[in-house]
Amino acid sequence: MKKILHIPVSIRSWLTGKGPFSAVMHLEGKAFRDVKGRKTIQVRLGEHSYFVKQHFGVGWGEIFKNLLSFKVPILSAMTEVYAIQALNAVGIPTTPLVAYGRHGWNPAKLQSFVMTEDLGDIVSLEELCADWLANPPDDTFKQKLIVSVAELAAKLHQAGLCHRDFYLCHFVMKRAELEAGEIKLYLIDLHRMLQQQSVSGNTVMKDIAGLYFSAMDCGLTPADIDLFKQHYLPQSDAFWQQVCERAEKLHDKFNSDKFQKRLAQEKSAIQ
Repeated sequence: MKKILHIPVSIRSWLTGKGPFSAVMHLEGKAFRDVKGRKTIQVRLGEHSYFVKQHFGVGWGEIFKNLLSFKVPILSAMTEVYAIQALNAVGIPTTPLVAYGRHGWNPAKLQSFVMTEDLGDIVSLEELCADWLANPPDDTFKQKLIVSVAELAAKLHQAGLCHRDFYLCHFVMKRAELEAGEIKLYLIDLHRMLQQQSVSGNTVMKDIAGLYFSAMDCGLTPADIDLFKQHYLPQSDAFWQQVCERAEKLHDKFNSDKFQKRLAQEKSAIQ
């Protein structure tokens, strides 16, 4: 595969090592995710904070597992680079792209990274809506937020883009903008995004099902769900039936002892 490297001079001046690519791949910082073959860290270079996703190779086992499941394997950080560029093109706010690179020719051992600006003090919709069931928000605010989420989802899917981890935790707002009364959503964590997808296809359905699953414990009413549908794309009754069925399965799986144990282990590994 072709080597790719884009690192601005302003970033290179803070890197030390045998070369800029190697220097980024060896950066250390506060870990936010550390799984086999991939790590997400927060680093400070000079006066600025950045997030760096380092990909160390997925291995042939992971590639074959995905292919046998008819899934597209994610081989490098370039998937997220292209996703950020695609969101920029359609006007969906996300983490600003700073630097990226990919080295190697073996698909199973590709080394790559993507660096983005730190959005600063943010709050995710998962955090914001966590206590809505017990403490419902102002109706006007809730309606504006639902419309904003629906319009973002419509713009995303209309452009043929699918997030594939389309949960409330990946919709964030800057706290200062929120406190100023502005609802501006940023879509983050794009490393699995697919492009050129049908607006009524199975991948889009899974996106909406994931979103609905992540909001199922937020006290949404039938009127709230209807409001979302009004501002989203027109879809068939069969589409919405599939969304509900998949969301219920995701909800059951998430709350299972097996999944919660695995989640606790991942959190413990990071800590």
